Amino acid sequence: MLDAHQLNVFLVAAETLNFTKTAKRLHMTQPSVSQHIQALEKHFGTPLFARNGRHLDLTDAGQTLVPQAREMVRASIRIEETMESLKGEVYGHLMVGCSTTPGKYVLPHLLARFHENYPEVRVTCNVTSQDNAIQMLCDGNVHIALTSTSHDFCKGAEFRKFLCDSLVLIAPLNHPWAERGVIEPHELYEEKYIMREEESGTLQAVAQGLREGNIDFHSFKTFLTLGNSEAIALSVQEGLGVGFVSKMVVDKLCENRVGIVDIDGFNLCRDIYIARQPSLPASAALTAFWEFISTFDYPYEMSQNSIFATDRIPIAPPV
Repeated sequence: MLDAHQLNVFLVAAETLNFTKTAKRLHMTQPSVSQHIQALEKHFGTPLFARNGRHLDLTDAGQTLVPQAREMVRASIRIEETMESLKGEVYGHLMVGCSTTPGKYVLPHLLARFHENYPEVRVTCNVTSQDNAIQMLCDGNVHIALTSTSHDFCKGAEFRKFLCDSLVLIAPLNHPWAERGVIEPHELYEEKYIMREEESGTLQAVAQGLREGNIDFHSFKTFLTLGNSEAIALSVQEGLGVGFVSKMVVDKLCENRVGIVDIDGFNLCRDIYIARQPSLPASAALTAFWEFISTFDYPYEMSQNSIFATDRIPIAPPV
């Protein structure tokens, strides 16, 4: 009879294509990993890996086994969790994929409250790009995705709008904009900006919000691109320039050390979604978490829709 533990060892080895890395990840010895793989190969009567010196590749049989092994391991985990939950406590392992800002500023508060209610649930968080977080959900590698987009390429996924993340323009305290506190939209073309990379959910939300208010975001002058919002906030604090970040970043990192600049007529907001795959069997931990977020009161502004400036005449960038 097949052993779910052996299949899990196989799945990790299929991902790493390296028995030593597999052993480290599973806290096993390398000979033990090899023994589990050999036992599976003996059971099926066919090699699962092609060994070329130190290099491993999956054979056709190995590639065929991967999705079926994954399904069996998940079923085994669900059985264990369900039987444990019959004792009156919710047990299990919740896997979460999330993009960077939600992962740093939303998830810790959310999980702290969840842990108070369900102390026996273990949680693993994968902080990555928003597209990768959704792909992990599509592939069944996480139970929950927390992201600022509701892409429909993940067939069957259910996205629930969780909160509205306010996005703000910040400037050094001695900058004229910070001293005034509010600017007209056409003034946005006059500055040089510190921006996130193109794939950033923050950047995409800012671009969309300004575009719907007839501001050509791509005509802005960017002189510095940074890979996270914290770096932008600290750069602004040091007087390097102005930039857009989540209000949560300002509140946690540099409140009263940068100036928030309102843009007349605009209230930029990025909707944060929580997603799951209803087509996959739900564990007790996932069911408990999904019910928990239905009643969770997050301490930031909630929104049914992002709010943008409307009915404006397009404002062209200066020539």
